[in-house]
Amino acid sequence: MIKLSTKGRYGTRLMLNLAHHYREGSEAIILKSVSEEEDISIRYLEQIIIPLKIAKLVKSIRGAGGGYTLARDPKTINLCDILHVLEGSCSLVECVEDMEHCQRMHWCAPHEIWQGATKILKEYFEGVTLQDLMAIQAKKEKAAKHNPAARGGRAANGKSCGQANRRARAH
Repeated sequence: MIKLSTKGRYGTRLMLNLAHHYREGSEAIILKSVSEEEDISIRYLEQIIIPLKIAKLVKSIRGAGGGYTLARDPKTINLCDILHVLEGSCSLVECVEDMEHCQRMHWCAPHEIWQGATKILKEYFEGVTLQDLMAIQAKKEKAAKHNPAARGGRAANGKSCGQANRRARAH
């Protein structure tokens, strides 16, 4: 199974949360609020926010009304931007990104497959912006509003669904 790390998944949720709160000149949101809304530990969010801030995807605001906000409009930040910062790249395997250190690439048949699959995945992630994710979230919340079973608070794996269920119940 190809799997994103918790850092990549939670970082995407953090960025989506910031996108929901994003408005030109609006007040920033504190990590405690994000932690409560997303059901992610504040300690973990503190670790994730640092590289996003260094990469200038997020900015911090000090003082009263301070916290974190997106550094750019949600329509200009894509999933590959986020995953590149938190996962190191959008590649399926390291040898596709770092061909200099791959001693097998010239005769390794799977390398070509990994390269093609990485290209498709990267193009897909580059085509999905935070604004797109917000639209998907809105559709899911609307569907959950009309489906009582979807508001049960548990995903198929039995874990809490977090933000989506809280927002659906609030509407």
